[in-house]
Amino acid sequence: MDHTDECAVRIVRAGTDSIDVLADLWVELAADQRSYRSHLRADENRERIREAMARHAVTGGLRVARTGDEIVGFVMFSLERGDFEQDDVRGVIRNLYVVPARRGRGVGSRLLETAETALVDAGAARISLEAMARNERARQFYERHGYAVHRVELEKAVESDTHSKED
Repeated sequence: MDHTDECAVRIVRAGTDSIDVLADLWVELAADQRSYRSHLRADENRERIREAMARHAVTGGLRVARTGDEIVGFVMFSLERGDFEQDDVRGVIRNLYVVPARRGRGVGSRLLETAETALVDAGAARISLEAMARNERARQFYERHGYAVHRVELEKAVESDTHSKED
C-alpha cells in the first residue's frame, strides 16, 4: 500500500452539495453489482438514492473519501429502525463504494472504520451490512474486518423446474 497516497485521502462528513456526484457513484456501484446478480436497476433508482443520500447527509450518516476536491468513495449508515424490539441496538451500513482506481489502498477500510465508529458512538452494539453472495472480493474484505455471516437470504425465480405457470 502506498502510504503517501493513503494519507492524501480525507474522510469527511458529506454535505448536501455533493449529493449529485455521490448519486452518480452509487449508479456505478449498482451497475457493477448487476454482474453479481443484483436486481437493482442502477439508472432507474438514481433519484431515490439521491433522496436517501440527502437524508443521510442531513442526519450525519454519510461520509465521503476525498483527495483534494475529488470524491473517491463513500459510505452510508444509520441505526436500524425496525418494527420489532431486539436484544441489541444495531447499526447498518447500507452502501460502501470506492472508485476502482483507488481500491486496494486502504480507502475502503478507512470508510468502514469511520462508519463503525460513528455507529458505536450513536449506541450500536452490533453492526450489519450486506454483500452480494457472488461478490467474493467484497465478502473477503468484510471478513478481514471481522464480519461473519449472520443471516442467509435465499431466492429463486418464480418459474423453475419445480414450479411453472401450468402448475
